[in-house]
Amino acid sequence: MTHEPARVTALDAPVDLTNCDREPIHVPGAVQPHGALVALRGGLVVQFSANVPGLLGTPAGDLLGAPLETLLDADLAAQVGDALASGELDRNPLFLLSTPVRGRGPFDLTAHRLDDLTVLEFEPRPETLTQGDAYTLVRGALARMNAAPDQGRFADVVAHEVQALTGFDRVMVYQFADDGTGTVIAERCGPGTTPYLGLRYPASDIPKQARALYVLNMLRIITDVNYVPAPMLALPGEGPLDMSYCVLRSVSPIHLEYLRNMGVGASMSISLLRGAELWGLIACHHDSPRTLSPNVRAACELIGQVASVQLSAWQEKQDQTYQLHLRAAQTQLMERLAHTPDLLEALVGQGSQLLEFVDAGGAAVCLDGEVVRLGRTPDAAQLRAIQAWLGTQSDAEVLHTRSLGELFPDANAHAGAASGLLAVQLSRLRGDYVMWFRPEELQTVTWGGDPNKPAEAGPDGSERLSPRRSFEAWQQTVRGRSAEWQPEEIAAARTLRRALLNLVLRRAEELRDLNEDLTRSNQELERSNADLDAFAYIASHDLKEPLRGLHNYSVFLLEAYAQQLDEDGVSKLHTLVRLTQRMDDLIDSLLLYSRVGRVDLSFRDTDLNDLLSDVLDVLSARLEQAGAEVTCLPLPTLPVDRVRVGEVLNNLVSNAVKYNDKPPRITVGALAPGQRGDLSVPDGVPDTAWVLFVQDNGIGIRDRHFENIFRIFKRLHARDQYGGGTGAGLTIVKKIIERHGGQIWPVSTYGQGTTFYFTLQGGEGA
Repeated sequence: MTHEPARVTALDAPVDLTNCDREPIHVPGAVQPHGALVALRGGLVVQFSANVPGLLGTPAGDLLGAPLETLLDADLAAQVGDALASGELDRNPLFLLSTPVRGRGPFDLTAHRLDDLTVLEFEPRPETLTQGDAYTLVRGALARMNAAPDQGRFADVVAHEVQALTGFDRVMVYQFADDGTGTVIAERCGPGTTPYLGLRYPASDIPKQARALYVLNMLRIITDVNYVPAPMLALPGEGPLDMSYCVLRSVSPIHLEYLRNMGVGASMSISLLRGAELWGLIACHHDSPRTLSPNVRAACELIGQVASVQLSAWQEKQDQTYQLHLRAAQTQLMERLAHTPDLLEALVGQGSQLLEFVDAGGAAVCLDGEVVRLGRTPDAAQLRAIQAWLGTQSDAEVLHTRSLGELFPDANAHAGAASGLLAVQLSRLRGDYVMWFRPEELQTVTWGGDPNKPAEAGPDGSERLSPRRSFEAWQQTVRGRSAEWQPEEIAAARTLRRALLNLVLRRAEELRDLNEDLTRSNQELERSNADLDAFAYIASHDLKEPLRGLHNYSVFLLEAYAQQLDEDGVSKLHTLVRLTQRMDDLIDSLLLYSRVGRVDLSFRDTDLNDLLSDVLDVLSARLEQAGAEVTCLPLPTLPVDRVRVGEVLNNLVSNAVKYNDKPPRITVGALAPGQRGDLSVPDGVPDTAWVLFVQDNGIGIRDRHFENIFRIFKRLHARDQYGGGTGAGLTIVKKIIERHGGQIWPVSTYGQGTTFYFTLQGGEGA
């Protein structure tokens, strides 16, 4: 039974640059015509290349549906059958034997199995035959590759060995970047040949489906780029043959045109894999057609496999070194965060590893309204703009980009410092962020072609594009893009965010506990003060009576027996009287102080003008004796304890007279809310409070004593200077004012006078 052959191909539509990235190149429906291909299912021929009759001498009409013996002599068919049975052929092309076929040849026979099909490929044996198996051919090359000290030298050795083995004019080693572009990292070419070393080629040069085939099949060879494909013929109903593993697989016409534009006559590619990923290629070009025997191709594939392992090891080592560097910096920063109370200091203080945390050119920390910059960053205003923009981003918890200007156009103004951004959000509400910046790569990349224009219009003016014809290197500055953020860096940023948030939360809890402890301490202190006041009151009260007895008896002795005592005895009695009097004054002060802390105040609206008038009336004799002049400015009416505030005014006016070396000039007045002018008031003084004052022209107080003057029994002068005193007056004044919810503070110029300002309420009485 004979069958009429049918053309089988998936390439029904013409292929051009507009659809080549979707071209099903694994089912081209044709082979390179220097060899012939036959596909068997169940021992019967189901597909063959149209050049089989011309190359192998078998009539086409006899093949489809016929056994292998129709194609080969019975003995050869049996020999091939045995080889097919013994080989590991599943998705693995293997060289079986070299043999004549029907008196033609000899041919190198390669076979592989794919699903239920067995594929036989016949290639005329090259005239120049390289002897030896693959290992023998590359044994020396492997030794030289293993001796390479680094990745760059290793790639150079690989290029050299492949060229020596194959004789191609040019051998290049490509490395692919994450964005799919490929850079020539090693090259061997003859003198007078334009070098491509260092050139970067666009990702569009190798479509996605071609990269997938490079992973499946490590070696692809095109013996003559000007070949005319031999179409596949098949039994009716047969689908296109998957040629992913075929040596003779016909390639895309676009790729052939690409090679012809480069002046290439033949090419070969060897895949370099890192795991299941395409790391790079060993690309070979020859200016004329070139055929390699199966053993040389196997040797090249072996070099490719060894190179893949070694390059993966180099890359792994580089990655590990970088990751160790990152982890060291991250560990150091985490330790600082754990042991430094100030979060901002931990992040940006001296010795911080924030820049090294993700290997950035610059960093910034926006925390609690502060912005601190490290390294090369945008200026403060630009950072504020980025901070505001981040606040509008829904994915800003950990945001990363290598081209910030594409997301935030204003950032193009500072692309040189910050084309790349990795930002960690601590608080969107407060605008707290940690940011790292990477500069624009400003890598002047040497491209092997315009990456933005991978093709030119065809010479016939049609819409079909043809591959570019110029491969002259040209410079393009890649603007607005930084180096890519690595997954490890982004993961580290997430870890840092969690650590910072936990730290902030923990410190908030510590602050809450501290506040609770402080509240308890204040309550205990209040109880202790009350107990102390009670003790002071009781002790003072109990001491007062016997002391008064001592004083009185001393006075009686002086009055009744002074004439009977000698001069020394009289002097001792006078000293006893003076000491008991002083002790009585101290006890009075202590009683008064303790009473202020114990008694309940009686608040009622009080006209302070009347109160001041009463105070001045009590002090009139003393004021007159001192020649004091008192100016009374209008005072408000406030809800105060009349008696205690009278003591305040009495004490302050008395001090104004006492601590004065000139005729006293005293002014008592008040500043209404809104009339303070440039007067500086302590924290906590409400804007609605009246500020009262007693101003004098006395001796003044040095700034360093402002706090000491309110300490009990603390005197700034000798006991008998300026009329003496117990040193408790201002302490009692301060306590009375504090019990009114107010504050007191002095403003003084030493030698010129002092003004005591004070408030008596929280503002509600204004």
